[in-house]
Amino acid sequence: MRKIIYILGIAVALFLNSCQDVVPIALNTAPPKLVIEASINWKKGTDGNQQKIKLTTTTDYFGTEIPTVSGATIFIKNSANTTFQFTESATKGEYTCNNFIPVINQSYTLTVISEGATYKASEILKSVAPITEIIQNNEGGFTGKNKEIKSYYTDPANEANYYLYRYIYSNEVKSNFYVDQDEFFDGNKFFSISQKDDLKSDDVIEVSHYGISKSYYNYMIVLVSIAGNNGGGPFQSPPATVKGNIINTTNSINYPLGYFSLSEIDIKNYTIK
Repeated sequence: MRKIIYILGIAVALFLNSCQDVVPIALNTAPPKLVIEASINWKKGTDGNQQKIKLTTTTDYFGTEIPTVSGATIFIKNSANTTFQFTESATKGEYTCNNFIPVINQSYTLTVISEGATYKASEILKSVAPITEIIQNNEGGFTGKNKEIKSYYTDPANEANYYLYRYIYSNEVKSNFYVDQDEFFDGNKFFSISQKDDLKSDDVIEVSHYGISKSYYNYMIVLVSIAGNNGGGPFQSPPATVKGNIINTTNSINYPLGYFSLSEIDIKNYTIK
């Protein structure tokens, strides 16, 4: 009986082995797209003069490196027609400006000239209400047993305000982003809240609040929902095509990825007790 079972086992193994085949997966390829990371952020308490813009391209699915773009001409003009030039740094694909002048509610226009194409976008620099206090709750979450923090601010009254919240945790590589609008708390004290359920004592959290435009708010809603907050960040190239506000004026069909935004931001650090 054992001999029969042994022989049957060999036969089954040989049968399964003979059924194995390599199935090639054909992945569609497309020309690389320019990715423009142009987030101009003015941190409260600083002059906001130092700013950075990064140019990369998309790559194939199995690519291990993100290609950078060198040799571009990049500048921003404000509504007073002042030009702020961005020059490429020692790090390829990174362009910096050391004399940028941020002005709340002023309009700015970005121009990127790369490989014979010109890209443009316009936005308004939005303010953000300061973070006034951070409160820890040790009975948070759905179970009422998790630690959570709320970062409070007072929303300006009688005006539409849009917010981007970013939480960076000391024990994680990724950041959490989410957006909000003041439709239901206009002029009142409100808060952002940590999105991590397993906070522990001595964990350090960096909380950032950004003031953003309505159009950027709508863009971020889509991008955050696609990313699912499972890694990376919204300022990296997205996992699916999400058109931003930057237009290719040379060839509108070949649009870039990325978004030109200008935000005042407030940043606070908090250590879990």
